[in-house]
Amino acid sequence: MKTKPNAAASPDCLFCKIVDGTIPASRVYEDELSIGFPDINPQAPTHLLIIPKQHIASTAKALAEDTALMGHLMAAAAEIARKESLDDGYRIVVNTGDDGGQTVHHLHLHLLGGRHMKWPPG
Repeated sequence: MKTKPNAAASPDCLFCKIVDGTIPASRVYEDELSIGFPDINPQAPTHLLIIPKQHIASTAKALAEDTALMGHLMAAAAEIARKESLDDGYRIVVNTGDDGGQTVHHLHLHLLGGRHMKWPPG
């Protein structure tokens, strides 16, 4: 997948720094397009983040050409869930924008499991 010209790493982006290794993270998953690592503020016994290596600020900024990458992130989350033995279920959350609860403006999926999830979430 080609990186869009406007998708270059953002010098101030926390997750771009994790991608390039400037900030260390305990990577539980990595492939050519994505990385998975524990959330620093876990909300469940298992709480991992899955991020694309390509900088996309949020789902609101994703374009049609990002469709394959978006699907890849979901497939990566499912693979990680299997490795984490989340056989009884899990939740995948994507916060978008400030009102959606997004605190790091680099697209990321939250994979939460290891306990019963309630609804509504918040």
